[in-house]
Amino acid sequence: MNIEWAIKQLDEFITMTVMRNGSSSGGGVTYITSQSYTASSDVDITKRAPVVEKIFDRVIPSWRTDIDNSKKNRWTRHREAAIRAREELVRAEEIKQNLGENAPELSAAELHPWIWSGASSLWQSGHYREAVEGAIKKLNAETQNKVGRRDVSEADLFKQAFSMDDAKPGKARLRRMKDDGSDTYKSVQRGAMTFAEGVFAGIRNPLTHESDQELSEQEALEYLAALSVLARWVDQSQTEAPA
Repeated sequence: MNIEWAIKQLDEFITMTVMRNGSSSGGGVTYITSQSYTASSDVDITKRAPVVEKIFDRVIPSWRTDIDNSKKNRWTRHREAAIRAREELVRAEEIKQNLGENAPELSAAELHPWIWSGASSLWQSGHYREAVEGAIKKLNAETQNKVGRRDVSEADLFKQAFSMDDAKPGKARLRRMKDDGSDTYKSVQRGAMTFAEGVFAGIRNPLTHESDQELSEQEALEYLAALSVLARWVDQSQTEAPA
């Protein structure tokens, strides 16, 4: 993330959403009201909102659910989110140094596009379990598209797609590397098959059978990371059609 640019966007948005009393005077007439208005017009703020919302999603992903909105001013939640996000960015280094190890960070938005596109809308509203399910459905659909199949899905789809058997009519294969007969080739193909089996047995099936169990944000992020690995393998593989 370009931190300097993000802070500038937030600063401008915060300035635009400052509340000012609507009282005024001029020409010998004084108008007094208890109503307040934002410093910039609603139209101008609306134009800026999509940009800062993307910053919020990266810096404080749960802003839509964690911050209350005011019935009197539609921009209350956005303004508080902007203030919070700005402080997070400005003091990020200080926080890392004083609160713990400066470990690598994993952002859901930077996972494989198939996974994040399937999960993003539900993730941003705090529905982490449903977000993981959405990512799985997206991964399944994209893999079906790549091998041109609709007759199989989920674990069986990946087992057949990464099979080391020759491609057959209606059964294209995915090759993570050129089939040179080496142990490395066999290893990466077998690894993809068994990893996919683990993903569906360990992630997909429990989510289906334990629909009343919600996931924490951290658990869901780890599940998305596993799905992202599988998605990247599928996306980068070459499709082998029957000779």
